[in-house]
Amino acid sequence: MAAAARLAARARPLSRPNPGVAALVVAGGRVAARGWTQAGGRPHAEAMALAGLAPEVLARAALYVTLEPCAHVSARGPSCTDLILAARPARVVIGQRDPDPRTAGAGQARLEAAGTAVTLLDDPASAASLAGFLTRQHQGRPWVTLKLAMSLDGCIALADGTSQWITGEAARAHVHAQRARHDAILVGGGTWRTDRPRLDVRLPGLAARSPQRVVLTRGEVPEGTTALPSPAAIAGLEGVQYLYVEGGAETAAAFIAADLVDEVHIYTAPILIGDGKRATGALGLAQLGDAHGRWHLRERRQLGSDSFAAYWRTR
Repeated sequence: MAAAARLAARARPLSRPNPGVAALVVAGGRVAARGWTQAGGRPHAEAMALAGLAPEVLARAALYVTLEPCAHVSARGPSCTDLILAARPARVVIGQRDPDPRTAGAGQARLEAAGTAVTLLDDPASAASLAGFLTRQHQGRPWVTLKLAMSLDGCIALADGTSQWITGEAARAHVHAQRARHDAILVGGGTWRTDRPRLDVRLPGLAARSPQRVVLTRGEVPEGTTALPSPAAIAGLEGVQYLYVEGGAETAAAFIAADLVDEVHIYTAPILIGDGKRATGALGLAQLGDAHGRWHLRERRQLGSDSFAAYWRTR
């Protein structure tokens, strides 16, 4: 199941508006086939994994899928539950129950009623791979990642606002790869008016993966850019499961203070700035103890001379 969860990364974010699901077919201790949700949401992961497998392979195979197979009728194609029933694998292992009310346990129930052995897990890796979809379903908003690039002493720019470049080329390339994994990217109105950032993906072959541009402002924005009046308004970003927030400091503070940040990406350069602009504005903490226990480390790596760390909100 952990392998399937890692495979699901290939679906993100092109599967929108559908969740990025992955499936593995295991027979005789070996992976016989694999699949993930395709661009635009179809075909689904199960359809990709099951296609073309011989009945004698399926009869002794286990299908591992990160999300419960859909059970509802769609004009875009058959339900995955129907496909599995037709393929007749020996066993189905599900990483997470689908909270979509159109399925919500119905896929598992139909498989079991037909005599298929089903194991439902509350698998953390599957949940992590579906973070945007699950957050949208349970909280009505996208999963929010806040990106901060800073010096060793916590500055994101010189006192005059100069910020290009704090981090090196490898770290900047990593940021662009993260942009390509998100449905939308957001900056504050001050950053937008001062810097006019392009907010695109500038990696070879990935320019078409540039996310939707969003600005936190009540002012005017160019055509093709979405303006939001407040952090809470991200709930209205239709079809957006993953939102990447790049600042500035007041925007970062506003999202943190509203408890809308699920993941923080921190890029740290081995430099000291001193009297510069801080990474965030005031967070409204009443006492130091309120800051503890809110974040846990998910990933750490070196990017050239810079370091990268990802923290998830503890909820």
